[in-house]
Amino acid sequence: MSTARLPSLFISHGSPMTALQPGQVGVQLAQLARTLPKPRAIVIASAHWLALQPSVGAAEQPETIHDFGGFPQALFDIQYPAVGDPELAAQVADLLKASGLSVQVDAHYGLDHGAWVPLRLLYPEADIPVVPLSIQPRLGPAHQLAMGRALASLRDEGVLLIGSGSITHNLHDWRAGYGDGREAPYVRPFIEWFEAKLLANDMDALLDYRRQAPFAQQAHPTDEHLLPLFFAMGAAGSADALGAQRLDAGVDMGFLAMDIYQFSGVAPAVATLKAA
Repeated sequence: MSTARLPSLFISHGSPMTALQPGQVGVQLAQLARTLPKPRAIVIASAHWLALQPSVGAAEQPETIHDFGGFPQALFDIQYPAVGDPELAAQVADLLKASGLSVQVDAHYGLDHGAWVPLRLLYPEADIPVVPLSIQPRLGPAHQLAMGRALASLRDEGVLLIGSGSITHNLHDWRAGYGDGREAPYVRPFIEWFEAKLLANDMDALLDYRRQAPFAQQAHPTDEHLLPLFFAMGAAGSADALGAQRLDAGVDMGFLAMDIYQFSGVAPAVATLKAA
């Protein structure tokens, strides 16, 4: 069982149909799984588990939750039978409490599609224990960052920390006529701003994205799908160096950017020239 230090990840999981039509995000996640040490367990903060305070799932066998409607039966037939890890869930709760964060343990919550859709693309064998973690929209980005930092030490124990959401998420554009040949005009400026600020470790700007990022309101009418990014940033474990690397997985339906980020928490090496 590996105890190698893992990066933290942010994954744009797209619509539930990503499970049946994985496209470029499926290619990127499969490649990522091949390059990472195999985790001993996974903690995943999903944009689809919303709670008033941090909640950690401690089910021994998490249910595969089909939290959507109006999709093909094939989606409802999918199961992701990964086991849970109640002992790790208790450790997560203890780490959050030690950081001054209130937390509750939920012995019943399973894996919603924000968790099982990307995990099925990363680890289709479902042979790694999974502990789900909630998102708290009313507490904002700084709180999610603090949650990630509280759990960053788990990366040294072979635990993969994942935030699952979407780098852009405006479902009002579902019927706006966007598609492969017509991309929403806010998508590129928004994701390019985030990439630049992440690479520059500009935490102040990132936490203030609502005011500073171009088209923030169009890209995210509500915060919940971007907040897992701040969890993954915090899980990098460093206030000074995120070590961000963007994996471009395209834009689904013309308005859902499918960016993936991995965070090492280590500044990239800078080559220097010696004087002759």
